[in-house]
Amino acid sequence: MGKIPESELILNRDGSVYHLNLLPKHLSDTIIAVGDPSRVYKVSQYFDSLEFEMNRREFITHIGKYRGKRITVISTGMGTDNIEIFLTELDALANIDLKKREVKERKRKLKVIRIGTSGALQEDLPLGTHLLSDFAIGMDTLMTFYDLPQEPLELEIGNKLQCDIGLPFRPYVVQGSRMLMEKLGEGMVKGNTVTCPGFYAPQGREVRLALKYPKLLEKLYCFNHGGIWLTNFEMETAGYYAMARLMGHEIISANAIIANRVKNKFSKNPGKIVDALIRKVLDLV
Repeated sequence: MGKIPESELILNRDGSVYHLNLLPKHLSDTIIAVGDPSRVYKVSQYFDSLEFEMNRREFITHIGKYRGKRITVISTGMGTDNIEIFLTELDALANIDLKKREVKERKRKLKVIRIGTSGALQEDLPLGTHLLSDFAIGMDTLMTFYDLPQEPLELEIGNKLQCDIGLPFRPYVVQGSRMLMEKLGEGMVKGNTVTCPGFYAPQGREVRLALKYPKLLEKLYCFNHGGIWLTNFEMETAGYYAMARLMGHEIISANAIIANRVKNKFSKNPGKIVDALIRKVLDLV
């Protein structure tokens, strides 16, 4: 690959990447990603020291040290479209010489841990559960614009889910980082996460508009392929996993279960569940 044009990788006047407004020096080997910008402060409050802050759109960055380890925490906003921007620009900071606009020969592998909220799809998954996503199932169409390699089992899951729901496209399925799953697995449930392109109809919620797939929740709840059940859903994980596979990074999604859609229950104190997950992740990374 030759020199990357200015129109393809846009940089700010100070040489920082366009949306994140960060420079390569702002990267640490471990990055915590959160959807809600206010959650950045809920992570960095536990840092021993804070060396850098940046606020740009929904992308808020804090860099500091926790028990002597340098950690970057960044908010992404909601949806896989934001995740594509987030990870593309993080990868550019790690693996592109921004002055020469050339891909580096030696690649840097980042470790990214998503800390987010999620709704349970199974009755036996109680509120307050902390869940690591093993497989992520993308119900969005981001990967129709990339050539994503998938394993035979992943393709089988996607094909079956498309058939069961009657979707006009095949969901993409990607497994997360084995290394991070093992490292962060203590005290967490392992599950399989559905990533939806919206919060209402794509997650089976009907407010005023009728649902095109009125049995979506039932189909997801009952889905089983070779012992693989779907446990929860949210709006970003599949985008993380797919982009990580394409770029060669290690990514895992840690979910705070604050709702159970099958039981129609929502936590009375979701902040407490999220805070416990933040502290758990910080202690394990």
